[in-house]
Amino acid sequence: MTELLLDPNIRLYVFIPIVLICLFVGLIRHYVTVLLHNDKKTEISQVSDTHMLRRARMLRENADIIPRDSFMMRRHYFNGSNGVLKAEKPSPAAANPMTDPSMMMDMMKGNLTNMIPMVVIGGWINWTFSGFVTTKVPFALTLRFKDMLQRGVELTTLDASWVSSASWYFINVFGLRSIYTLFLGEGNEADQSKMMQQMTAAPGNPPDMKRAFREEWEALEVRNHRWKLANITDNILYRSTNIDSTYQLTNKSM
Repeated sequence: MTELLLDPNIRLYVFIPIVLICLFVGLIRHYVTVLLHNDKKTEISQVSDTHMLRRARMLRENADIIPRDSFMMRRHYFNGSNGVLKAEKPSPAAANPMTDPSMMMDMMKGNLTNMIPMVVIGGWINWTFSGFVTTKVPFALTLRFKDMLQRGVELTTLDASWVSSASWYFINVFGLRSIYTLFLGEGNEADQSKMMQQMTAAPGNPPDMKRAFREEWEALEVRNHRWKLANITDNILYRSTNIDSTYQLTNKSM
């Protein structure tokens, strides 16, 4: 394999500019996405159902710290013949992007802020910095990595550890996640890998409240009650008596 000695100007005019371009494009993408983002309207019935499920789950998880009568009364409110969890809920309609203008608009905004800049900037970098070898990975690689790391540099005698300018651009596009988190915090819109996952994922359907209510009703129905505070007074007095006796024995031995 051919050993190379890179010109120091490549670091100043190729290596660092590609990093800065990818960084600033990601920051601009984040703020443009935030500006174009529309908050989805949530129906009051969906919020009410979510709160009811949360209340039923809290009752099931913390049933042992309330008296039995209180637990039975609350469970009857949820699981009785006319209980909240036995109410009939309509089945959710599947989301169809072809009939939902807002979903189509969100997809167009995603393409505008993600795919188009990526293709345009990638093509410009491939045309401007074509043929440059920018860096070398600090470990040996097999020949299978040449197609991935040396795009635009077709040299069979070049070691597979060298990275071309086009490949360096794609490495920065998907590898600056920690830098974006440092500047923008968690859950930012500049992470290209997260954007690709969101675009390739199928449109989400609304939650099936009918199924969620049935599962919570079954879980609450089989919940047994065992009050943990039944003998709390006797336990406290017993422990305080033991502490006093231990303290007195300690003083006598001293």
